Amino acid sequence: MKIIILGAGQVGRTAAYHLAREEANDVTVVDVDERLLRDLQDRIDIRTVQGNAASPRTLETAGARDADMLVALTNSDETNMVACHVAWSLFGTKTKIARIRSRDYTKQSSLFVSTESPEAPPALPGFAIDMYLSPEEAVTAYIERLIRYPGALQVVDFADGKVRLVGIKALKGGALVGRPIRELKGHMRNSEARVAALYREGESVEPEGDTVIQDGDEVFFVAATQDIRAVMKEMQKLEDPVKRVVIAGGGNIGYRLAQTLDDENQVKVIERDPKRARVISETLRNAIVLVGDAADEELLVEENIDSVDVFCALTNSEEANILSAMLAKRLGARRVMALISRPAYADLTQKGSIDVAISPQTVTIGSLLAYVRRGDVVQVHSLRRGAAEAMETIAHGLRGGKVVGKPIDQIKLPEGAKIVTLVRGDQVIMAHHDTVVENGDHVILFLSDKRHVEQVERLFQA
Repeated sequence: MKIIILGAGQVGRTAAYHLAREEANDVTVVDVDERLLRDLQDRIDIRTVQGNAASPRTLETAGARDADMLVALTNSDETNMVACHVAWSLFGTKTKIARIRSRDYTKQSSLFVSTESPEAPPALPGFAIDMYLSPEEAVTAYIERLIRYPGALQVVDFADGKVRLVGIKALKGGALVGRPIRELKGHMRNSEARVAALYREGESVEPEGDTVIQDGDEVFFVAATQDIRAVMKEMQKLEDPVKRVVIAGGGNIGYRLAQTLDDENQVKVIERDPKRARVISETLRNAIVLVGDAADEELLVEENIDSVDVFCALTNSEEANILSAMLAKRLGARRVMALISRPAYADLTQKGSIDVAISPQTVTIGSLLAYVRRGDVVQVHSLRRGAAEAMETIAHGLRGGKVVGKPIDQIKLPEGAKIVTLVRGDQVIMAHHDTVVENGDHVILFLSDKRHVEQVERLFQA
């Protein structure tokens, strides 16, 4: 597939990295900054074009005339919208995806018109955009799930929310810590879960029945949504529900999160800009908005940071996020999260005093990958900052095919791929060696090596 990515910022770079790793994709990246393009080309096998992303000349040079897909990920909503429309109007580019950050645009449902169907009108009443991505919406929903499940490192949804995959650190006090995985079923008599992956000191450990979960292990498990808390209790002492939340940064993500939590939690927002703080305070019903620096020790002490359940550092500066989160943790905040773009920073900080490092690129990339792969791929989630992947695909075909009608132990999956759960209608089925896949099942897989994604996709095609 020939894919053009507009924008070589953090989101564009992440998209290029993931898409270029899949052998079937030929990726071209466009940006005005030659230095960014040169650095990106040194790291991954792509073609680059310097120029204005919305310019017809630049798009033609990038190959829009014969491209299969255009992904507009610049920092400007307007540039992304115009680029998609120009690509369709002048070059007939079939699939167009745009990054749209402003709610003023996304809440207007008639503003974006898909042109992928043959019946698309020649003159559109809106912009020719087949799908829009809102990193802010995705990150806000992701952080909210982490707050709703205290102690979780990662929480992702499958099958319209019927199933969730949760990453959690095993700690002393958990019922299964120091015990083999096979005992999990005996502990949970009225429900079932499956350990999809286990990491010990950064290294992958194959989770067999006799594998003993140790204190400090990072465990990824899959369970029906209503059973998540019961499984978390097996891994660590269950924490009390979150009540008090402090949000550092009143930007798009911080403000959206405050709105989401405003009715059920005691929320305080710390914002440096007095004008922005005034705007936020006028629109939030219950939250308290403070003007100040979240890395100011006196301010945090005055606001009783030691009684806070969760401190979320969500400013536009990852250095400021790291500093304020570490300070809040030292001053007694129970749990701290920080928005960090650079993977190297995220790895370093999460091993220290920051409980959860949130990568906006990793959260966003799943929606893009699912749309790019299309076919029967419903959901894609990057795990452990892109090192692994979980995906949901639909099994199609006749009995006796490559997948349908076969027990799981007879399906020839590539190395590092495993089927962990099936969803059949409203029924959630944990996968065992003799579980038979039926036509129409939603199959949830864990892949420790993303290079095998294409093999898995071919396997599940009708």
